[in-house]
Amino acid sequence: MLPLTNTSTSLKGTIMRVGTKLAAVASGAALLVTISACGGGGGADASAAAGADGTSADSLPQVQPAAAAVKLLPAALKERGTLTMAADLHYPPTSFLDTDNKTPIGYNVDIATLLAKSLGMKLEIKNVSFDGVVPGIAAGRYDFTATNMSPTPERLKVLDMVTYWAAGSSLVTSKGNPLKLSISEQMTLCGHKIAVVTGSTQAEKYLPQISGDCSAQGKPPVDTVVLPNVQAALTQLASKRIEGVFNDTSQLAWAAKQQPQAFELSPQQYKKKVGNSIVALGVAKNSPLAPALHAAMQSLMAGPAYKATLDKWGLGTGAISTSELLK
Repeated sequence: MLPLTNTSTSLKGTIMRVGTKLAAVASGAALLVTISACGGGGGADASAAAGADGTSADSLPQVQPAAAAVKLLPAALKERGTLTMAADLHYPPTSFLDTDNKTPIGYNVDIATLLAKSLGMKLEIKNVSFDGVVPGIAAGRYDFTATNMSPTPERLKVLDMVTYWAAGSSLVTSKGNPLKLSISEQMTLCGHKIAVVTGSTQAEKYLPQISGDCSAQGKPPVDTVVLPNVQAALTQLASKRIEGVFNDTSQLAWAAKQQPQAFELSPQQYKKKVGNSIVALGVAKNSPLAPALHAAMQSLMAGPAYKATLDKWGLGTGAISTSELLK
């Protein structure tokens, strides 16, 4: 599964545009949640908002150009004064369109904007379908991407990549977490009714591993509930038919951010037995921009702007302390 979210649908089944609040009635209370189902690169129209300024509705943390990063910028880019970032703007809360249906917003939009500021550059965002991002960078149409790409061996054959956060898996419970469930203390899930989404990595790999560990320790296995999408899972959680939802961090963090009186995000992400959930910016292979972006990212991480931007979108559990330049 690609670490990206998909376009949103309402909890009541009415299709809504991405970025609007979705309404459902559960347990006698109205739920207002903007959330999206797990999926890959979207097939939606990628021409909308092309070239729109990368500005979020809320003000960004103030950052100044980082001298060490600016020094690494290629002369041609300095002279141009603008960086182009390609992203598929259909994936809240990381990359999507505001209610005006033209202004890019989201965590990836914000972090790209801050990186440009750290380099003393302006940012131009191009709305590109996910499967067109890498070819576009390779062809020189875009300078870089911030689209939650995992740095796979296949991608590293054509891109240099700069790690910038962990887009892993999390647990969301009812507000207050009355059963004290924890994804970092996985045995607390034994015997409890936990929902996962059909076809997700959490359903096919992670929760079965946890359930198997429960049985191996003589505890009851996880009472796994497989549902067609995350909206259905959140509806069942709100109506107390299940006790937790285990899914992609970005989706659950967005739900908890939008409806804090209903949902509570576990403070830690799921720790894989093998590998990690780090995602990375992508630039063309051997691009002279890569060292400058890496230095700019390190500068952001050294100050308050990086964590504040993650927290703004409910994604603080995905913060990492050091960025790597991968070739």
